[in-house]
Amino acid sequence: MAAGHELIDVGGGARLERFGARVTDRPHPAALGARLEPASWRTPDLRFDRDRGWSGDAGIVVAEPWPIEIDGLTMELRATDAGQVGLFPEHAAMLPWLREQVVARGRAGTDDVRAGAEPPAVLHLFAYTGLVTLALITAGASVVHLDASRPTVAWARRNADTSGLADRPVRWIVDDAVGFTEREVRRGHRYAGIVLDPPSYGHGPGTGAWRIEDDLPALLAAAGGLLEPDGFILLTAHTAGFEEDRLAAEIETALRRRSSAIETGPLELSTTDGRTLGLGAFARSAGRAS
Repeated sequence: MAAGHELIDVGGGARLERFGARVTDRPHPAALGARLEPASWRTPDLRFDRDRGWSGDAGIVVAEPWPIEIDGLTMELRATDAGQVGLFPEHAAMLPWLREQVVARGRAGTDDVRAGAEPPAVLHLFAYTGLVTLALITAGASVVHLDASRPTVAWARRNADTSGLADRPVRWIVDDAVGFTEREVRRGHRYAGIVLDPPSYGHGPGTGAWRIEDDLPALLAAAGGLLEPDGFILLTAHTAGFEEDRLAAEIETALRRRSSAIETGPLELSTTDGRTLGLGAFARSAGRAS
């Protein structure tokens, strides 16, 4: 459980969660079985229905944003047309590992004989509203935060501001992930780390559709040309068919890293009584042992 978030109950094809001060009821195909706390479902603050959209409890304005404190960061949440709220809480479990990678490389930089060594540079693709970006910069990284949605990048910038991090080294970019990554390769840029959370489907700004099935291998191949020899990589996915072994194989093929150097696991949330809701998978490599 991430501080500020609680998975209260699952079942009947839905998930009941607390995000800060608000409780949401949203559908999810993996939330099967019986609900164990029926009374908790009666009066959520916000409920999403695929046909009717969002509705609010008495006194709740659906369109009104609200804050959440998570991992020492302040995020603005709000109900979106897609049934999201601006945060994937399962990603919070990835933050300690990411911070560890940045801190290790920052420490190496302080021992460098060159004066004024730059902070570790991290490329964050499909960066959404910035939870991972903000965690990276608090650990000492400089980040290229890229998403294809201009409103979403603006949302991430507001989150940096509300977290008191507006002055940290972030390049906020609205672009197509594949096109930008390939241009970075041609420019000869290198990164100490790359983080990717590709959607199943998407649209870049004027570049056509993204399909993870078709486009992920090319993107990872380009990313391999940007990553420093000991660079770290984190790949997460919420797409059926892209489970742990497949994500590891994609990294192994694109980056030519040994499978033994790639750690995998599920993306999931747990209720207080120990039930889990599977939400995807991750594969990651610290690089130093590759």
